[in-house]
Amino acid sequence: MESARGSGPLGVLASKKAKDGSKSRSRRRWRKSKAKASRFSHNMDLHSITQSLVTLAEDNMAFFSSQGPGETARRLSSVFAGVREQALGLEPALGRLLSVAHLFDLDAETPANGYRSLVHTARCCLAHLLHKCRYVASNRRSIFFRTSHNLAELEAYLAALTQLRALAYYGQRLLAINRPGGLFFEGDEKITAEFLREYVTLHKGCFYGRCLGFQFTPAIRPFLQTISIGLVSFGEHYKRNETGLSVTASSLFTSGRFAIDPELRGAEFERIIQNLDVHFWKAFWNITEIEVLSSLANMASATVRISRLLSLPPEAFEMPLTSDPKLTVTISPPLAHTGPGPVLIRLISYDLREGQDSEELNSLVKSEGPRGLELRPRPQQAPRSRSLVIHIHGGGFVAQTSRSHEPYLKGWAQELGAPIVSIDYSLAPEAPFPRALEECFFAYCWAVKHCALLGSTGERICLAGDSAGGNLCFTVSLRAAAYGVRVPDGIMAAYPVTTLQSAASPSRLLSIMDPLLPLSVLSKCVSAYSGAETEDQSDSDQKALGMMGLVRRDTSLLLRDLRLGASSWLNSFLELSGRKSQKSSIAPVVPDSAPPTESMRRSVSEAALAQPECPLTLKELSLKGSSEATDTPEMSLSVETLGPNTPSDVNFFLRPEHPREEDEVKEELNPKDRSQGVSNAFPEGFHPRRSSQGAIRMPLYSAPIVKNPFMSPLLAPDSMLKTLPPVHMVACALDPMLDDSVMFARRLRGLGQPVTLRVVEGLPHGFLSLAALCRETRQATELCVERIRLVLSPPPAAPPP
Repeated sequence: MESARGSGPLGVLASKKAKDGSKSRSRRRWRKSKAKASRFSHNMDLHSITQSLVTLAEDNMAFFSSQGPGETARRLSSVFAGVREQALGLEPALGRLLSVAHLFDLDAETPANGYRSLVHTARCCLAHLLHKCRYVASNRRSIFFRTSHNLAELEAYLAALTQLRALAYYGQRLLAINRPGGLFFEGDEKITAEFLREYVTLHKGCFYGRCLGFQFTPAIRPFLQTISIGLVSFGEHYKRNETGLSVTASSLFTSGRFAIDPELRGAEFERIIQNLDVHFWKAFWNITEIEVLSSLANMASATVRISRLLSLPPEAFEMPLTSDPKLTVTISPPLAHTGPGPVLIRLISYDLREGQDSEELNSLVKSEGPRGLELRPRPQQAPRSRSLVIHIHGGGFVAQTSRSHEPYLKGWAQELGAPIVSIDYSLAPEAPFPRALEECFFAYCWAVKHCALLGSTGERICLAGDSAGGNLCFTVSLRAAAYGVRVPDGIMAAYPVTTLQSAASPSRLLSIMDPLLPLSVLSKCVSAYSGAETEDQSDSDQKALGMMGLVRRDTSLLLRDLRLGASSWLNSFLELSGRKSQKSSIAPVVPDSAPPTESMRRSVSEAALAQPECPLTLKELSLKGSSEATDTPEMSLSVETLGPNTPSDVNFFLRPEHPREEDEVKEELNPKDRSQGVSNAFPEGFHPRRSSQGAIRMPLYSAPIVKNPFMSPLLAPDSMLKTLPPVHMVACALDPMLDDSVMFARRLRGLGQPVTLRVVEGLPHGFLSLAALCRETRQATELCVERIRLVLSPPPAAPPP
């Protein structure tokens, strides 16, 4: 009976289940051992990891060297020799960075800056190699040992380790050429250009294949792999002249050859980021707005009563001054580049509140089809909330809308119990600076003035944004202060960009491996937003882009000509009068017949832009006290007056708080290091891998406009930054933009401004859009909500002692 049962169909099925169960248990054991090894490596110091890795590499190298003259054994022996060499060479460089990294932190409770991130990333790579070497040492004699797979894994991580060693040396070079305590290089732009030209030639494909996302938390890596496959697949569709939103979602992520060949995927990824223009990235980043993907995202998000797209008419209105509410200032509609036009905003509310179903608001609703209004009957309206959140989305100034960010905004509306207004500003390159700033400021003022229509009393207002949106939150608040109107009660900025200069910093070195923010892509986005001319395309590039690419190029040239035609307005916005202004002559001369109220309105409107109390000369971009300012400040922000800068012109970095810290940095730096050029960053005998894609087409932004405080708030003078409300920033430790947040927080703290900075570990730039992906992203999103809640419901003031 037993033998009969074992040989029948039931026995076969039972045997198959047993085998499957054995495989499943084996996989679980492997995952547990890997997680245990990862935790063990995490608790080891850098020296212990290096020594353990070197010992295992030498043992494996000796084993495979004794296996005969075979090609596979030779390659395995060679790769372990390379691991040993790179690990021993990397440890001193990382140790040197780690020894001074604490001097660049915001404070002892916030141990985060680009130098720490470089060390952490290299440590992650060493830990991966340590785990792999242990696995090889334990299983190399087994008949089930997959030689080719493990060889490919080791070679990939060895390539990554080699490039990370190069980044560590670049970090040392930044320590040598930067001012003590500064994370960004300030000085001769030729050195910056030389540094970037040297840096961008490094090979990047190794970080986009098997090693993709190794530095992030494990739950993020499958998502990044999916995105990378979708990116290279989308690149193929793009070359075939298919527009971004016409590509179906299924066709983007089903390219099998990129899924099964990580090396091919990495090489194609590198080619795309170096050669395709900003229109490609605009189309790819807008994939989330494809109807299928958008519907799926909304199904997984909270259900709200109101989600309406509103169109604000381009009509001027009056706002009261905070200094004297009896006086008003005129808020004009956006004018830059394309003239007056409506501004779109999205109103999101978890409850239907008073005013949100008024006829006046309904007249502004812009149809979005069947999903324009999510409104279900309920017994009664909720009262107006005392709070209002005004949100500005990210997307590199070139992509996405409020619809892309709607899923997590719905969750915010539910948790905060406040209506949210998300601004759909015009995007570059079609609408470069300052169009987005104008539209965001216009929408902000409209929302403050008409908060009753939005379901809020407006007692507490928070500006919130991520990435490029964080930048616009700062600049909108600065402009509100310049106009004299109400500034928000606080700002929550997630991983914001605070300077658009092409300045090198240790965290921006991470862009060589970041799949979401490669340096060349950042460069193209900044070029588009600043209105710089697009780089010349070679004939081969034009052929690769096809007819649609040529049409885009001609369109961009046409838009450039239109921008030049509108330059007179831009100059009036940026110059703020290149003449010396006396405080007694702020108001323009008006006819005697003009009514007093109209006279005051006109004078305040023009003075808001002239703002002589906020001098914007480059010499004022230093950290000198306000008492050192001249009595008659010069206004010079035009392209003509900015001009090329010298090292003494711009000095916006904080010195170390204590002189001994500056001395400590100087002691760490050999005077010989300061005199060496960027090309001498590497020690003799070390040669990193160079890109096979040829010269990268990345413009270096030396245009004066990127130094405008309304583009780069980190460059704003003290007098402007002191007008900001409390600022709460949430940054990512592995984000190329980390140093933007750290230095901006240090500047504000140095001025005595209220500021907080929280840095989350293991997550990439843009984690808000991944809020539903894993536990870590949900926790980071909840942290952003907590920061907003601090603005909307501040803790009671402590009683005086």
